[in-house]
Amino acid sequence: MKPWSQAPGERSPKFYSVAEAARMFQTSQMTLYRAIADNQFPAVRIRGRLIIPAVAVERMIEAALGSNSAVDAADFVGEGAA
Repeated sequence: MKPWSQAPGERSPKFYSVAEAARMFQTSQMTLYRAIADNQFPAVRIRGRLIIPAVAVERMIEAALGSNSAVDAADFVGEGAA
């Protein structure tokens, strides 16, 4: 899913696969899996599958743009758990 290339009226994704998120962040899937395992990147586990909440990605982008600096993905782990 590529929200930047969606047709008008098409719904944005709620989740990204690890592969999709890795492409978005221009990193390897293994790097992302390791970050998730180390509780350094937000993810949802459904049985054996990991998915990345789109809202977490959006918040990371907004925070980086708002602060004009790098943000730590670990700061977004557990945000929606409350």
